[in-house]
Amino acid sequence: MTSTTLDPANPFARRSELPYGLPDFTVIADEHYLPAFEAGMVEELAEVDAILADPAPPTEENTLVALERSGALLHRVATVFFNRTSADSSPALDELEEQLAPRLAAHEDAILLDPRLHARLEALAARVDSGEVSLAADAAWLLHTLRRDVARAGAALDPVAQAQVRDLNARITTLESRFGRQLLAESNASAVLVEDEAELEGLGGEQVAAARQAAADRGHEHGWLIELTLFSSQPVLGALRRRDVRRRVHEASVGRGARGGEHDTRATLLELARLRAERARLLGYEHHAAYVAEDATARTTAAVASMLARLAPAAAANARREAADLEGALQADEPGATLEAWDWPYYAERVRAERYSLDDAALRPYLELERVVHDGVFHAANRLYGLTFAERVDLVGYHPDVRVFEVRDAGGGPLGLFLADWYTRESKRGGAWMNNLVDQSRLLDDLPVVVNNLNIPKPPAGEPTLLTWDEVITAFHEFGHALHGLLSDVRLPSQSGTEVPRDFVEYPSQVNEMWAWEPSVLERYAVHHATGEPMPRAWIETMLASRQFNEGFATTEYLAAAILDQAWHTLTPEEVPTDVAEVEAFEARALEAAGIAVHAVAPRYRTSYFNHVFGGGYAAAYYSYIWSEVLDADTVEWFAENGGLRRENGDRFRTALLSRGGTRDVLDFFRDLRGRDPEIAPLLARRGLA
Repeated sequence: MTSTTLDPANPFARRSELPYGLPDFTVIADEHYLPAFEAGMVEELAEVDAILADPAPPTEENTLVALERSGALLHRVATVFFNRTSADSSPALDELEEQLAPRLAAHEDAILLDPRLHARLEALAARVDSGEVSLAADAAWLLHTLRRDVARAGAALDPVAQAQVRDLNARITTLESRFGRQLLAESNASAVLVEDEAELEGLGGEQVAAARQAAADRGHEHGWLIELTLFSSQPVLGALRRRDVRRRVHEASVGRGARGGEHDTRATLLELARLRAERARLLGYEHHAAYVAEDATARTTAAVASMLARLAPAAAANARREAADLEGALQADEPGATLEAWDWPYYAERVRAERYSLDDAALRPYLELERVVHDGVFHAANRLYGLTFAERVDLVGYHPDVRVFEVRDAGGGPLGLFLADWYTRESKRGGAWMNNLVDQSRLLDDLPVVVNNLNIPKPPAGEPTLLTWDEVITAFHEFGHALHGLLSDVRLPSQSGTEVPRDFVEYPSQVNEMWAWEPSVLERYAVHHATGEPMPRAWIETMLASRQFNEGFATTEYLAAAILDQAWHTLTPEEVPTDVAEVEAFEARALEAAGIAVHAVAPRYRTSYFNHVFGGGYAAAYYSYIWSEVLDADTVEWFAENGGLRRENGDRFRTALLSRGGTRDVLDFFRDLRGRDPEIAPLLARRGLA
C-alpha cells in the first residue's frame, strides 16, 4: 500500500518490493526519515480517527483488526531508523532522534489517551461479556492487552493529570535517547590507546592486529586501541599480563559516564529516575518498578525482590571463595598484593588453565566466526527445526559489514531473512541485540526479517575472526531471539515473535545457548582455523566439566546490576539524589544492603553506563535475565529428559512456544511444554547455588 501523504519518491512511501519486504538500503538516505515519520504520524492518526469515529458497534474486524492494520508507514520507517541509530548512527541521525523522541511519545499518547479508544474497547468488551459477539483467541488476548495498555497510559486520569503524563513521557523519551548517545560517545572517548606494543603482552596476534586496525580506523598513525565493550569487565583483561595495563583498561571501563565533561551521563540518568518515579506516582503506582512489574510475568516487585534476595547471599559467598583462590595465584606473582577487579579475569584464566589445563587463549584458534555460525549456530537450528540458510549476496544491508541470509523451512518453503551484523564500529552502540525489520503476520501476509547485532572486534582484511568463548555463547543467545522472530506463526503483527513480556523474552534465547555446549555441535564448529584439526576431545570434556568455574563471579556481577536497577527504580521522586556526586555512594549503599557487595567484583554494568535501563527498554526489568533463566534451566532439563538435540524436541518447542508470540499469557506456553509451573531447582543447580 502506498502512502497518500508522502512524496512517492520516498522509499518509505510503500512496502519494499525486495524479497520479504527487506528495506531497500541502496536508496534510503538520511533525508528520507523525517518526512516519512511526519507523514506516518499523520496517517496513523487519521486511520485511528476513522476507526474510533465509526458509528457501527465495535467488532473484532472494525476495531481490533483495523487497529492492527493502521500505522504501517510509521512502523516501516521506525524499524529502519531505530535499527540504524543503534547499529550505524551518525551525528545527524543522533540529532534527529532527539528531535523525534518527544514527538513520537506525544503521538503514542494521542492515541492511547483518546477517550474514544477507551470507550470503544470497553464497549467491545461488554459485547463479548454479554455473548453478543465472539472473538478469536488471539483477538481476545489483544483486547485484554489493549485495555490494559490504555489504562496504564492514564486513560482514567483527569485532563490536568493526563497533560502532566504527556509532558513526562516526552521528556523521558528525550532523556533515554540522550543517554544512549552520551554513552556511545563516552565509550568511544574512553577507548585505551597503547603506545608500546610490549604493553599488549598476553594478547593473541589477531587481537593485537585488531587493536592496531582500530587505532588506524580512529586516525591514530601509531599505537593500538583497546575498544571497550558495554560490560564492566573487559574481555582483554583475561589475557593482558601487565597489571598496570589491566588496571588502566578497567578504570577506563568503570569510569565511563562519571568522569565529568560533555559525555557525563549522571545528570541525565538522575533526571530519568526522578521523572519515571513521578510518572508512576501520577498513574497510581508506588514507584516505577511496581509499574513495570505489573505488566510482566513477575506481577509484583515483591516477587522480584524475593528472587534476588534468595540468590544474592549464596552468589556472593561463592564469589568470595573464588576470590581467595585467585588471590593466592596473584600473590605467587606479587607477594602481599590484594586481588582487584582488574586482576580477576586474568587470574581466573590462569587458575582455569592450571585446574583444567585450558584457557581462553588456547580455545580462540578453534573458535573461528564462520565455523561457529555455519557449523554451530545454523547447524543446531537445522537439527532442531529443519531450517536451512543461504547467503543472498544480491541483497544488501544498512552497512557493508551486514550479511543477508535467506532462511527456508524443512520443506524448502520460504521462512524469512536473517541479517548478521557481527562487528564493532565507532557508530554502533555496545552490547548485542536482535531487531525486527519486518514482523511476521498472516494478516498482512508478511514473513519476518530479523537482525542480530554483536560487537566483535574486526580483524584486518584477510585475517580470521577468532572468538572468545563468551562471544560464542552470545552468538547462540542472540540467535535464540532471531529464532523467536523467524519461527513466529501468528495472525496479528503486534503479537509477532518477541512481542512478549520483558521478563519472558530472554527465555528462548537463553535456551538456545545450550546448543553451544552440545558435544555433537561443538565438535563440528570447534576446528582450528589454520590446521583444520578438531578441538581435542579432552578439551571439550574439560570445558563441559568446568562449566561452573567462576560461576560465583558471573552470578554476582549480574545480580549486582539487577539490584542496582531495582534500587534506582523503587525510589520515590523525593528520594532520587539531586547531586551527580551522590551516584557512586548510592550504588555502594544499595549493593551493601543487598549483601552483594564483593570486593574485586564490579557490577556487570555500573549506573553511569547502564544502557539497558537508562537508554534501552529494561528499566526496572534487568532482573528479567535471571527470571527467564528459571524457565530456561527447567526447559534444558526437559530437552535432556527427552533425548536432547532431536528434531521431535525442536518441533515441540517450536509449536508450544516459539511460534506463538504474544497471543496468550506466555506462562501458559511454558505450562503447555512442561506440563506444570516452572521450578527454580534446575537454576540453583546450574549456578552452584543449591
